[in-house]
Amino acid sequence: MAWNEPGGNSNNQDPWGGKRRNNGDRKGPPDLDEAFRKLQESLNGLFGGGKKRGDEGGGRPGKGGGFGLLGIGLFVLAAVWLYSAVYVVDEQEQAVVLRFGKYYETVGPGLNIYFPPIDQKYMENVTRERAYTKQGQMLTEDENIVEVPLTVQYKITNLQDFVLNVDQPEISLQHATESALRHVVGSTAMDQVLTEGRELMASEIKERLQRFLDTYRTGITVTQVNVQSAAAPREVQEAFDDVIRAREDEQRSRNQAETYANGVVPEARGQAQRIIEDANGYRDEVVSRAKGEADRFTKLVAEYRKAPEVTRQRLYLDTMQEVFSNTSKVLVTGNKNGQSNLLYLPLDKMVESGRNTSTPPASSSAASNEASTRAAADLQQQQARTRESR
Repeated sequence: MAWNEPGGNSNNQDPWGGKRRNNGDRKGPPDLDEAFRKLQESLNGLFGGGKKRGDEGGGRPGKGGGFGLLGIGLFVLAAVWLYSAVYVVDEQEQAVVLRFGKYYETVGPGLNIYFPPIDQKYMENVTRERAYTKQGQMLTEDENIVEVPLTVQYKITNLQDFVLNVDQPEISLQHATESALRHVVGSTAMDQVLTEGRELMASEIKERLQRFLDTYRTGITVTQVNVQSAAAPREVQEAFDDVIRAREDEQRSRNQAETYANGVVPEARGQAQRIIEDANGYRDEVVSRAKGEADRFTKLVAEYRKAPEVTRQRLYLDTMQEVFSNTSKVLVTGNKNGQSNLLYLPLDKMVESGRNTSTPPASSSAASNEASTRAAADLQQQQARTRESR
């Protein structure tokens, strides 16, 4: 039965759930203001707000509503602060925390919290290697212009120094790299820069650059410096190629000269050494012969004192044998009676020596010595006969 049909219970209930009061008035539909008021009271109860005494029923909301809105705002701000204060540091990172602008601590990997705005944090990757490339025109030691490309690999090893000591440490790294590169290239010849001197240049640049960074206390460590192929500027490339060809010709001529010197100088030194050795041998021979002659003369003097006549005759015969052994003619002197000198010519030996021209010099010398000996013997026999005739 419908609520408004005759005979129904329309006096006790309506579709809005309202009941008739004892005074016969019926309650109307619920008010939206009342619903919001109840919701506000519930929130005030959660955040410490409530009704004032005497505010019951459908009265206006008091000051507790303002405190409730403030509590909501504070809660939201606290959530936002907590969200920004909690941070996670990865395994490859580190974080530096400053409190009131002063260094406080260095934080490692893990979940951490700091208190902004009194704290500030700077987080960087300290294990990743970074690279910086530099290329520019440099003046070499021999006043030639070359373009030198350079790559520097580095990483952060001290995050505190990296953050606090230098305003822009990577900009300082670039300036220090250019300074080190210009210093090393300026003290190196052009051919060394272009050819085999690049490895040595890279080592010197790395050492000098690291010294600069340590002086600045940037917290950066240089791991590798690579000097790539240098070249002349494109504006002077043709002239540069001509210079390279001229130097190659110079090097080739120098190598040829060194090859010739290496062939001639040792030979000349060998000849000089042979002459020195011959001279030393001749000196030793003369000295030894002189010493032998001196010893022989000493011994001959001793024998002469023992038998002067025999020794004198022996010396005469030896001398004559030595003289006649070097000539093919013998001169025989006459006696005191005025006989003329007689020139003895051993024709048979001379003819024999002429026939045997093909014999070795040693054999001819031996035959001549033998002929001279015989001539000396014949001379002695003739002298003996002359004495007997007297």
